[in-house]
Amino acid sequence: MTSLLEQLQSDVKEAMKARDSDRVQTLRLFVNAIQVEAKTKQRDLDGSEEIAVLQRERKKRIEAAEAFDAGDAADRAAEERRQAELLDTYLPEQLTPEELQNLVTNAIAEAGAESPKDMGAVMKVLVPKVAGRADGKALSGAVQQALRAN
Repeated sequence: MTSLLEQLQSDVKEAMKARDSDRVQTLRLFVNAIQVEAKTKQRDLDGSEEIAVLQRERKKRIEAAEAFDAGDAADRAAEERRQAELLDTYLPEQLTPEELQNLVTNAIAEAGAESPKDMGAVMKVLVPKVAGRADGKALSGAVQQALRAN
């Protein structure tokens, strides 16, 4: 099984052969982000850590796009969104709202949670099960909403 880093490096080579300079530049950014994280930790990253790095990169792109939209820089916002879309192809498929709700309901039952004060216990059960397939903000929002409904 190839790592996410190896896949990205391979795709950089393919993009270079195809003379797709925009894709090469973007993929190199992602390769660099993973390599910097690995150097910081002084070891190779495992698959979940690589996914976490790419999710952070995706989040940066989305936030930058929103900032550029607010600053009337539509062309730069579009570029950030294009990079985020490219990142999506390397990340696990995101959970549907229904799948997320089912996981939240099961995690609440498993944690024995009864009120919003139990959110930490629910998140402790839920986060490993989600494993990069949902945004943290969406995850915590779904848990809070479900706990308020109890």
